Amino acid sequence: MRGREVSEAEVDQWVEEAEAGYDVEELKARMGRPARGAEASHVVPVRLTVEELAAVMARAEREHLNRSEAIRAALAAWSHAA
Repeated sequence: MRGREVSEAEVDQWVEEAEAGYDVEELKARMGRPARGAEASHVVPVRLTVEELAAVMARAEREHLNRSEAIRAALAAWSHAA
């Protein structure tokens, strides 16, 4: 799980939790991605070449960002440069 092995004790604990039942309202409250602002974010599909995506991912890795964070940082820098 996320790059590490799951122990039998963890699996046993999860089984106990599942068998005891979950609070549906609590689970619904935890669903979804956290908000990035006051309003809902929009998904904008963008087509990138293999080279463009490789450049984004290389920079993201150097700056310890994920792909979305790197693209948002690039957009912010571009929009503030004008």
